Amino acid sequence: MSGTGKGKKREELDHASEDDTESHAPPKKTAKKDTEDDSGDIVFEIGKNRRVSVRTWNKQPWVDIREFYTKDGKQLPGKKGISLNMEQWIVLRDHIEEIDNAVKEKS
Repeated sequence: MSGTGKGKKREELDHASEDDTESHAPPKKTAKKDTEDDSGDIVFEIGKNRRVSVRTWNKQPWVDIREFYTKDGKQLPGKKGISLNMEQWIVLRDHIEEIDNAVKEKS
């Protein structure tokens, strides 16, 4: 593998959000179920070019939190994101109140 590990990879830079100055604070509006896509995934818009989708892969449900980019007029998933299996999703979900309190402490 080449490089020193410093900085962003070229692909990450190409797919970065259009507005790098945007805040990482949660959006003022709550996420709403936006649509079901062609594959039947349930998609929630959570910010500019950011989505949460619930999908099935290998017959298992996954929660995918991902940044999207536009290419040739199409919204495509970027590399920036995470897919959580149900075990991971449950752990995150069960710690939401503690995470929210930690965020309030840091604000």
